[in-house]
This record gives sequence, C-alpha cells and structure tokens, in this order.
Amino acid sequence: MSRKVAFITGITGQDGSYLAEFLLAKGYEVHGLIRRASTFNTSRIDHIYQDPHDPNPKLTLHYGDLTDGVGLTNLIREIQPTEIYNLAAQSHVMVSFTMPQYTAQVDAVGTVAILEAIRAIKKDIRFYQASTSELYGSTPPPQNEESKFRPRSPYASAKLMAYWSTVNYREAFGIHATNGILFNHESPRRGETFVTRKITRAVAAIKAGKQKKLYLGNLDAIRDWGYAKEYVESMWLMLQQPESSDYVVATGVGATVKEFATTAFTHAGLEWEKYVEIDEKYERPTEVDALIGDPSKAKQVMGWSAKTHWQELAKLMVDADIKNL
Repeated sequence: MSRKVAFITGITGQDGSYLAEFLLAKGYEVHGLIRRASTFNTSRIDHIYQDPHDPNPKLTLHYGDLTDGVGLTNLIREIQPTEIYNLAAQSHVMVSFTMPQYTAQVDAVGTVAILEAIRAIKKDIRFYQASTSELYGSTPPPQNEESKFRPRSPYASAKLMAYWSTVNYREAFGIHATNGILFNHESPRRGETFVTRKITRAVAAIKAGKQKKLYLGNLDAIRDWGYAKEYVESMWLMLQQPESSDYVVATGVGATVKEFATTAFTHAGLEWEKYVEIDEKYERPTEVDALIGDPSKAKQVMGWSAKTHWQELAKLMVDADIKNL
C-alpha cells in the first residue's frame, strides 16, 4: 500500500476540520499546522484529536505560521507529506480592508513559502491551494475557470498572487500544484463573523429570547452557497488527477443575503423583517455584487457535483445553532 501522508495548514478552521475527517477516513496519516495561542483554538477538531503519546497517531498537530518560511520548510522536510493542502489564510474580506499588509503576508507570501519549500525539498509532493471566488470581483456571473479576475478587496488581491504563484510553480518547476476556486461554502462550523453563520446564530438566539436584533450590511449581494463538508472531497479529488489544473467548485445557484436570511428566519417560525436592521459599517468599501460559479469542469473531469443547495444549507445551519445554543 502506498504511503499517504497529508499536511493541512488551517486544520482548525471549517474546511480544515472537515478535510481532516475525510482524509482520516481514507486511511491517511494527517498532520496539521496550528498557531500558538494562549487559549485552546482546536474546538473543531477536538473529536478527532489524538494524544501525541499514542504509539501510532494518525493525526499530529504542529506549531507554525505561514509567515515563517524557514519553519515551514523544516516542518515539511520532517513530515515528508505526499499531499499538502494550504487552507490557512486571513479569510475575512472585510477585515482585509483594515489589515491589508497582514493579509498579503499570510495569504500571498505564505503560499509562496510553501511552494518554495516543495521546490527546494524536491520531493514528489502534490499541492492544493485554497483559492476563492472573490478573485472574480466585478466580473459578471456565471464565472468559470476562463473568466477574468477582477479582485475588489485586499483579500482577493492577495489570493490572486497566490493563484498565479501556484500556476507559475506548476509550469516552471513541474510541481503538481492545483488551485481550487471554491465559491462560498458554509456549515455549522463556519466562523461566527461570516454572514451566513451570523444569520443562523442570530435566528437561534432570537428564537430563544437571547437577542433582539440582527444587524447586516448589503442584503442584495448574491452568492453561490454550498456545503463545506461536501466541498472538501473536491480538494482531495483534485490531487488524485494525473495532471494538475485549476477548478471552480460551486453549486451553480445564486441567492441574495436577503433570501438566505428569509429562509433561515422562516425555518425557525420567525419573520425576518421584525429583527433585521441595516448597519452601513458592514458594507464593503468596494462591493462584489454577484458570484455564481459554473462547476462544469469539476463535474466533467472529476465527477464531482454539489448535493446540498443554499435553502437546505440554511435550514441545517439553523437547526445546528438552535441545538447548540
């Protein structure tokens, strides 16, 4: 049996936790990069955590940071992974407007650090880069692999450098390096400041009488929302292809923030108009009006397609937040 060792940056995040579960179920030895913090930040993977004193742990966590290129190179050399999934990022678009330099250091330069480590070590390591639909910015939908990139935030600009660096290292050095251009993907594990989770948590709290209002920004923004638990399979499939390429991963269906909120509130027996108010501070300096992906290539080449669409997703997230309140 061939050796299967995965190294996941961002393993404590939504996608990283689902990907770790997925790979462990496939018999992988999984290593994850975590940042040192004074408080525990591993809640999403506590259920699969293994004591490092176990004789043959299948999951091992390592301290590190994408801004430390030397440390990353040493760690990759030590782990000797067969696959690297770079999911770590400063991934909040609005925050990137107030922290543009940090966002660039982590999301852009950090990606180059991993690619350079692979090149220097000269091992047969396959690389997955978590790209984003935010690259398309003001390009009208539907967006596919050939659509123009027009980033509208420091986050998207940093991710654009990471995208082209991945392509460049693939073409220049023959590295099996792939960009997964994932459109918005959500779940009960989504960060609490992201709009979908902000909505479903508020629904649960309002229904329980613990919150009175929900403040949102642009209700007319259109997004293509899928289920993160399903999307991690596409990441793995990309690295199983004989030739590396880039893929859009999406449902192909768009909805407004207002429609998502309406569905979430209605599912809990509430009228959204009574609780939602607009606060301009949540509106971006440069808005992205509509992102709807065309996942035809992913279906044709890898046989992957989304099973859960946004209405069902909103309901399952509300149910989870009500249960966990």
